[in-house]
Amino acid sequence: MKSVFRFLIFLVPLSLSGQIKEINGTFVYQEVFVETDAFGPEYLDVMEKAVEKVTDTELRLKMLNDLGYYYHTRNLNKSLEIINKGLIEARSLKNSYWEGRLQVSQGAVLLRMEELDLAELALRSAIEKIPENERWLLYTNLGYVYERRGDLHGAFEIASNNLRLGEKHQDRKAIAMAYSDLCNLFWKQGKYDKGLEYGLKSLDLFNKRGINDLDHDFTFHVVGNNLIALKRYQEALTYFEASVKIGKQYGFYNNLSDTYIALAELYKERENYPNAEISAIEALKYAELLDNDFMVMRSLLTLGKLNNHTREFNLAIENLQKCIRIATPEFGDKFYLSLAYEELSKAYEGIQKTKESLVAYKMYNKLHDEVFNSEADQRIALLQTQMDIAQKEATISIQDAKLNQQTTIQLFILILTGFLLIFLAVLYVFFIRKKKYSEILERQNSEKEFLLKEIHHRVKNNLEIISSLLSLQSEQIDDEKIKLIMMDSQNRVQSMGMIHQNLYVGENIASIEMKRYFQNLGNYILETFGASPRIVVVCEMETLHLDIDRAIPIGLIVNELLTNALKYAFPENRKGQIKISLEEINGKLQLKIADNGVGYKKNSQIMGTGFGTQLVHLLCKQLDGQMKLISDSGTSIFFQFQTYHAA
Repeated sequence: MKSVFRFLIFLVPLSLSGQIKEINGTFVYQEVFVETDAFGPEYLDVMEKAVEKVTDTELRLKMLNDLGYYYHTRNLNKSLEIINKGLIEARSLKNSYWEGRLQVSQGAVLLRMEELDLAELALRSAIEKIPENERWLLYTNLGYVYERRGDLHGAFEIASNNLRLGEKHQDRKAIAMAYSDLCNLFWKQGKYDKGLEYGLKSLDLFNKRGINDLDHDFTFHVVGNNLIALKRYQEALTYFEASVKIGKQYGFYNNLSDTYIALAELYKERENYPNAEISAIEALKYAELLDNDFMVMRSLLTLGKLNNHTREFNLAIENLQKCIRIATPEFGDKFYLSLAYEELSKAYEGIQKTKESLVAYKMYNKLHDEVFNSEADQRIALLQTQMDIAQKEATISIQDAKLNQQTTIQLFILILTGFLLIFLAVLYVFFIRKKKYSEILERQNSEKEFLLKEIHHRVKNNLEIISSLLSLQSEQIDDEKIKLIMMDSQNRVQSMGMIHQNLYVGENIASIEMKRYFQNLGNYILETFGASPRIVVVCEMETLHLDIDRAIPIGLIVNELLTNALKYAFPENRKGQIKISLEEINGKLQLKIADNGVGYKKNSQIMGTGFGTQLVHLLCKQLDGQMKLISDSGTSIFFQFQTYHAA
């Protein structure tokens, strides 16, 4: 069934709690103590008002079932009235599922009204109407019927079967409830250590579930009972206080009466009689509010036991006789009735009424034997052994499963490790090969670099030979004009040779550092013309590298312009300065050669053949550049080329 039901309620004022929320006029119902526990003791009033507005039949039956079931914690008669109303509606709708669920709630109420036969009939009628995975509550209440009758063996068997059912369907609540019932049954048998063990298991599951409910509250109570029997009073008090807190938050009168009975026993054992009496009276108060004869009888039994302990025997007889009158003749729980006769026997003995004491003791003995006979003890012991074996087998199965899982994981890890080792081996081989290949490439690159340097060295040597030949040839010529032409050619060859010299001397064989190159070239030309120190060449630029394809043409251009400046800009041995700069600006290379000589006159006769000027124009065109000449206080020539950096 769906766990959340939605229904539309017309805008009628309604007090809302955590289990009912309004969202844009639509009300959402969250199942109480299943989906939420975020509410207080008013939750039953809220549900009672809300259910009358519901028209969805499925939702209405669900809410009637929840309302009727949880009302048994406040008022048994009203609880039964609501459940019977729901049963009539379910049967008229032929809804067998909700008929079964309501019959379970009906059985739970009837057994608390001591109508044990009717309770069993209702519960057994519901079995086939409810899916197996939802039957745990049915079987829990059926176990209570057996327990009330004094058939602890039958109750133990049902709790054991309920545990197996919960484990089968992995239902945490069902398992927790089975553990809780076993805790209570072991307490009644006097097996307090075992009872405590199962109670703590139950509480652990309830805590993991994260919902405070009626059964969680009851489990705190039964754990406390076992701790009292083990004389661990302070620990017991902690669990009882937790039980009272939940009981008061949700108005669980039945559990509150139960727990105050246990607190009275605890305070009695610690000889705190005032608190013991207060607790017993509180227990009676909640039992009377609940209108539950079983709880009233037990509360009076507790007062009688306390009176005996404080030697108030007449008061004990009064309370115990009231207790037995309520329980007789149709009272089903022989266990508590036997305890009432036992305490009555002690009270009569206390005031020296031996005959009455003996009669009461015989009734106690008869009832006790019916509950704790040897056959029943043997059957319970057998069931306990079977359950322990089953749990051990389950534990072994779980351990085997874990072992198999660990074996699988280990095998997987071994396989993965094998693949990883193979991968690392392949990776290592690949790394070694790559390293060798890199060493070969590095060696080849070194060889190529050496060869390139050697080539540049030989080219430079060859250009020097040509320059030397031109120099020797010039010495054989008498004509000064031709001699000057030969010197210009020698300078051009030298400018290219210096490029190759820088390449094989420098660390980078792919580019030329131009500033140093211009300085060397300028010094060489000054020496050639014998113009140093009269003329100074200044390189106003930052370090800049160019590839050989750009460096040689630019070097030739600078060579021609330096030569031209030395020839024509400084006549009559004038002193002067020539500035060279090459820089990158806005993605362009800009070359500037400027002198502070006599300047260039447009109509003046230029000395020489004009070959240098033609060469400059050709080289500028080769570099896809532009040239601009300015003659003002000397001559300045500007070039702009496309940027191209060597790698």
